[in-house]
Amino acid sequence: MKEFKKFISRRNEIDMAVGLILATYFSAIIKSLVNDVIMPPVGILIGGVDFADLKFIIKESQGEVAEVAINYGIFINTIITFLIVSFAIFIVIKIQQNQGDIRKKRKGFRRSTTNFQRAGVSN
Repeated sequence: MKEFKKFISRRNEIDMAVGLILATYFSAIIKSLVNDVIMPPVGILIGGVDFADLKFIIKESQGEVAEVAINYGIFINTIITFLIVSFAIFIVIKIQQNQGDIRKKRKGFRRSTTNFQRAGVSN
């Protein structure tokens, strides 16, 4: 039990767990955005089609046996969800990189200012 407590209390594992939880709910929000907000108007624009209902039926249902179908509409929804999530992650990473670049420039500016002051150079 002590070993487990030591493992779980390390900073990296906690950060990873929080990230995983947030990613799970972020994915659910994006899925709802695609299925409930984006796809209905797109369906109307292309003739009132609900993408979730688009499928190619291989074998009709018979009594208790369900139909066998390729649900390509759900696949299209999944692709759109993936593209939105990928774009959102891209934007987050770009923002983080830009902030890191700004911090590096500020540190460099502070260091150069300090060097000038040490050398006795005034404005």
